[in-house]
Amino acid sequence: MSDHQRETAFLRQCIHYDDTAERHNLDERLTQAQRDERCVRCAVWLMALLTALAMAGLCYAAVFLADFPQNKSYLTIKVLGALGLASLISLLAFVGFWFVHRQELDQRREECRRLAMKLFESRLGQGHAKPLLGVVNDRENVAK
Repeated sequence: MSDHQRETAFLRQCIHYDDTAERHNLDERLTQAQRDERCVRCAVWLMALLTALAMAGLCYAAVFLADFPQNKSYLTIKVLGALGLASLISLLAFVGFWFVHRQELDQRREECRRLAMKLFESRLGQGHAKPLLGVVNDRENVAK
């Protein structure tokens, strides 16, 4: 389990102490964002695998076939080239989608942090600890 997944699981556990409609809605959106990100990540790996297999097939043909470009297995080479190009284009598109879904998941995690802080402050009272400098500066930069 990655740090990202551990942190998300911890945040989810923290907000489960709240029993409001806001928490249920946020939990559903977080679950959907995780599912979407995992699906796109699997598509990225599948396209990377197809691209690698097509390139391996083309390299095999180039090295081991006599008269490579003029060989009778021209259809096979053409299919491998088309598969490699299509999967490479799809790989680039899915990587873009992966970044978009990762940002959405990060936004949902930030909403979980806000809800958890609101829950902790309501249950434990206002904290007396000094805020972290990096966190305060980041929040001020985002607000501007």
